[in-house]
Amino acid sequence: MKIYLLLAHSANDSFNGLLADAYEQAARAKGHEVRRQNLGELHFDPVLRHDHNNRQPLEPDLRQAQANILWCNTWIICYPVWWGSVPALFKGFIDRCLTSNFAFRYHAHNPLWDQLLKGRSAYLISTSDAPGWWLWWRYRNSDINALKRATLEFCGFKPVYTLRIGRLRFLNERRRQAIIAGLIKKIPICFDVPAACCYS
Repeated sequence: MKIYLLLAHSANDSFNGLLADAYEQAARAKGHEVRRQNLGELHFDPVLRHDHNNRQPLEPDLRQAQANILWCNTWIICYPVWWGSVPALFKGFIDRCLTSNFAFRYHAHNPLWDQLLKGRSAYLISTSDAPGWWLWWRYRNSDINALKRATLEFCGFKPVYTLRIGRLRFLNERRRQAIIAGLIKKIPICFDVPAACCYS
């Protein structure tokens, strides 16, 4: 398995960072190939200043991200839920990276489009201070709807699995370590787990 692992949290020493570290180590130990990028270390303008028609040159880190996406079988993304959505820097990464003629291509004479990233799966690992049921009930999983359905599936990723880790600020160190250990145990079967799994 060729895995592109993106830590979509600006701080490498965050709990998201620990999850990404554990995932990377376990995946490599199982014989998977892993390419990793940490969003907080990438140098790029997160503002899409024109449109998706590639008029804004890509910085080297974004060109590498696109190469990683094309290379991988599956894209693993670790991110926190902030204000019911993904962090602004990650949203800027998506705007700049998943461009027209790379991730999708509209048809000239009908409302359909080509999904240029077909043949790849994705796995979203999200953390939040709110419990998973609250994000579902109050916000209708707004971050997952935007990232899974309106972004990754739009570009052709399928299936897109999700793992939600909620109530993070209430979890003690023992519970956090147990969650990390549980994630590691999923490595051999992580691409066959049901969507919308939730640690609470």
